[in-house]
Amino acid sequence: MRWHALVLGWILVLVSAFEGGAAPPASPYAGQESRAIKALSPEEIQDLLAGRGMGKAKAAELNRYPGPRHVLELADQLGLSAAQRAETERIFEAMQAEASRLGAEIVARERELDGRFAAGTMTAPELERLLDELGALESRLRMVHLRAHLAQRDVLTPAQQRQYEVLRGYEDRPSAPRHSH
Repeated sequence: MRWHALVLGWILVLVSAFEGGAAPPASPYAGQESRAIKALSPEEIQDLLAGRGMGKAKAAELNRYPGPRHVLELADQLGLSAAQRAETERIFEAMQAEASRLGAEIVARERELDGRFAAGTMTAPELERLLDELGALESRLRMVHLRAHLAQRDVLTPAQQRQYEVLRGYEDRPSAPRHSH
């Protein structure tokens, strides 16, 4: 009899906890409703406007295609020649300029998207247009970053490429095919 009373007591505790006591969990978006552009954090906006990579070139970086920004940061350890440094700077500056331009366009389209929803004036054709534009811009932005990695790889010697991998902490990963220049 005591065992039944104990089980019944626990059941009542659990039922009361589920019925009225617990508030629904907060949305992971809670607090983001006050952002200037709801879909982008302030950091994401800054990164887009500054032309930063934001992980868009991981397919290249993690498959032995070094990034020009990181090559410049590691120039002394990699022993870049003057010509290699100049070419890396050219690749980086071209990437940065185009990525910043595209980032500004993405921010503008996201602002427009957010504004139309906030005003309650979004229509299905407008939504389709904006999302098509955003998709094309995002694709072009990723291409800019990946293309810079592609170009950068041809600037380094195989020994510098291996040193880059060590300096970036990739030396412990499984062996992938090495590509020659």
